Amino acid sequence: MTLAPESPTTGHVVNVRFSPDGTPLAIRHDGRIWMVDPDVHTAHWFTRDTWWETGNRAASGTDDLVGVEHWRVQATLSANAALRTFLLRLDPAADRWVLESIS
Repeated sequence: MTLAPESPTTGHVVNVRFSPDGTPLAIRHDGRIWMVDPDVHTAHWFTRDTWWETGNRAASGTDDLVGVEHWRVQATLSANAALRTFLLRLDPAADRWVLESIS
């Protein structure tokens, strides 16, 4: 699926490659690899899942299913292409990255 400018919101699973220090380096989306620009500011934060709406429950002693990790990065397909802003969210129940939006 290719995102059009008029419909930038998604929810598709993406693959994210990280550096040894945990910073995103590249995103595989829609069969393409987007390279994260290391010279542009990235944002990294955590929120809490609305577990009462999603139904995510964990047995005692299991991983945190309500802590949600987010990244906002700038990425490009090539050196000559424009940068796009990717908003990524880690799905704690499935341990996979989801593309929230591209702008």
